[in-house]
Amino acid sequence: MGRYRGPVIRLHRREGVNLGLKGRRTTDEKHDKRLSKPPGQHGLSRQKISDYGVQLREKQKMKRIYGVTERQFRVFFARAVQMKGVTGEMLIQLHERRLDNVVFRLLFSGSRREARQMVGHGHITVNGKKVDIPSFTCKVGDKISVKQKEPQIKRLQASFEKWKDLSAPEWLALDREKLIGEIKRLPTKADAGLPVEEALIVELYSK
Repeated sequence: MGRYRGPVIRLHRREGVNLGLKGRRTTDEKHDKRLSKPPGQHGLSRQKISDYGVQLREKQKMKRIYGVTERQFRVFFARAVQMKGVTGEMLIQLHERRLDNVVFRLLFSGSRREARQMVGHGHITVNGKKVDIPSFTCKVGDKISVKQKEPQIKRLQASFEKWKDLSAPEWLALDREKLIGEIKRLPTKADAGLPVEEALIVELYSK
C-alpha cells in the first residue's frame, strides 16, 4: 500500500492528537480540542481497545508523523534494534535524522510532506551534493542547504518569515542568511517531542 494521500485532518482525529501534518508547529487549544472527536460524519465514540490495539495506535502515530510506509518503518526498526542504546529511542533518532525531517526541522518547509517533495525534486543538497532521497540518513557534521535558485530562495525566505518567532532544535544549527543548516549532534527523544510512547512500539514488534 502506498502513501496516504487523503485529507490529513482525518489522521489527526483518528489518533486523537496533532500529528503536525498541516504545517502547524505550535499548539492551538481550540483546534486541538476538535481532535478528540474521531473521524466520520457523526464521529464514532472511542471504545476501549486491547493492549495490542494501544500498541498499534502508537506505531501508526509515529508512521503518520514522519510520513513513512510500513516497509520503511520496519527497516528503520531493524536498524534501531542493532544500534547501541534503547531501541525505542534509537528508532526516534533514526527518523529524526531522515533528510526530509531535517529539512522540516530547519524551517525550510511548512510540513514534512512539503520537505519530502523538496528533497524528491532535487532542491536539497547535503555537503554541497544533491540528494533526492527523503529517507537519506544525515550524520553529525552534515551541512544541508537549498539550491541557490530564485524560486527556492523565495520559498525559504517566505518560510523563515512565517516561522520568524521559532528557532531550529538545539541539535541543529541554522544560518538564515546563508540558507544553510548543520547537524551539530545526534537528536534525542526529548528533542523530537513526539506524542508517542515508543516503548509500546518496541513491545509490538517484539511479539
